[in-house]
Order: sequence, then C-alpha cells, then structure tokens
Amino acid sequence: MKRPGPLLTLLAGLVLGLFMLTLNATSGTKTASSSYSEASPSASPKKSANAAPTPTATPSRTPSKSPVTNAGYAGRTDDDTASVAVSVRDGKAVAYFCDGRYKEAWLRGPVKDDGSMRLTAPNGAVLDGRIEQGKKIHGTVKDEGRSYVFTADKAVKPSGLWRATAKVRGAKIDGGWIVLPNGRQTGIVTRDGKAASAPRIDPETGAVTVDGQQLTAQPVTP
Repeated sequence: MKRPGPLLTLLAGLVLGLFMLTLNATSGTKTASSSYSEASPSASPKKSANAAPTPTATPSRTPSKSPVTNAGYAGRTDDDTASVAVSVRDGKAVAYFCDGRYKEAWLRGPVKDDGSMRLTAPNGAVLDGRIEQGKKIHGTVKDEGRSYVFTADKAVKPSGLWRATAKVRGAKIDGGWIVLPNGRQTGIVTRDGKAASAPRIDPETGAVTVDGQQLTAQPVTP
C-alpha cells in the first residue's frame, strides 16, 4: 500500500485555508465610529431668576438746610427815631416799622433758609434784613424815600410785636405796638386812617384802653 504523499499535504493545507476564510467572514468587518464632536454655540450666560440685582450707585444728595427757627425780634433804628419788630414763623415774616407818632408800615414776605428776607408793605415801604445766628436781625427799612438802618434783638415774651383792631364809638381802630426787651414801647393807633401815638399796653396781658374802651392786643404772627 502506498503512502498519501504530497497530495494529502496539499489537501490538508487547502482545508485549513478554507477554514480561516470562513472564520474571517463570520467575525464581520469593523464598523467605523460615527461619533462626532458637536461644538456648542457661544452664548452669554443667562441670569438666574433668584440672582441678586447688581447694586447701582445712589446719587449723592445735597444736605438740606435747616429751616429758620420761629422767633420774634425787636429793636431800634441806628438814629433812634423809630422801632422795628419782626415775627418769623414757618419761613414767613411780618414786620412793623413805627416812629410812635405818625409814621408806620406793616410789612410781609418770605424768609430764606439763610435767614435773609425782603418784606414789603402796601404803602411801598421795603425791609431788607438777615437773621444772624438766630440772635438778631440786622437790616434796613426804606420808607418815603428814606433809609433806616436797624438792629432787632431776639425778643422773649412779653417783648415783641402786638396788634389790636376794633370799632370804638363808630370809628375803626387799628393799633400796633413794639415792646422792646428793655420794656420800652413804641406804638401808633389809627382811627379811621388818622395816626396818633398809642397808649401803653400791659405787656403781660395785652390790655389797653383806647378812647375809654378797653381792648386786648394780641401777639402778631405771619
């Protein structure tokens, strides 16, 4: 009997080759990865609803000036011919200029925060003055073409400005009084528009007798 020889060897190699080919086919081909990078579009981050608001600078405010203190002032003109009294309340002022014989003027107007004032009267008189450190008023009164420089010190009741109006024996009475801190009084009573020196008032009560009738003067405020 003869040996298989080279023919068998060739067949064995052929079978082995076919086996390896079949193995590769069943394992399949590699699939390329389909992964890709996705660039995120750039965008400004959104603020959270609960995020604290960005603080803003508060504009600085100019400190408000203190209002002028309510007070009364009374004094004399530098030539000692007349008296001046001023009553200040809530940024307004009323003043009385009086020589105690026939010349008088009631003046009114605003008071600025710096204490300056310009008061006017129906007869054309003008008072320009300024409160100095809350202790006095220094200024001028212009009346009938003449200027009167005055200084009025702070007045404490019963000194200050007083007024009484009434009808006495059919005549309209209007009286004004300035009581100085030293107790000196200057006043005029007009009877139906005619001016004359006023009688003294009781500075504690304001009581005064005019033409035989007792009246009560009251402190004057704006």
